[in-house]
Amino acid sequence: MAEVKVFFKPEVEHFLNELIYILYKENYFSYLENAIDYKDKIIDFIEENISNFPYKNTPLPLYSLGSKFIFYNSNSRTTWYVFFENEDHQYLITYITNNHTEIAKFLKP
Repeated sequence: MAEVKVFFKPEVEHFLNELIYILYKENYFSYLENAIDYKDKIIDFIEENISNFPYKNTPLPLYSLGSKFIFYNSNSRTTWYVFFENEDHQYLITYITNNHTEIAKFLKP
């Protein structure tokens, strides 16, 4: 089987790094290390599942975010939506958001 390669747009990397500090600053996590672990679990899910998790086609109003998306339920309250493009076994993560945003109304896990 071909090796799967996952790349993240710089804006996505920036978002994920900022997420750590937001989660910690807003007291979602008491320790910075826990916020880092949370972010790492999102990345691990993407890297381990992007090639075999059933994806959905992105609704037309959100198509500029990426043509496909998968979702990750990090807990009972939060679902992460991961938008991407792919060619063969290479995946480019183009955008990440969660169900607490306005655009989530266009998405269904």
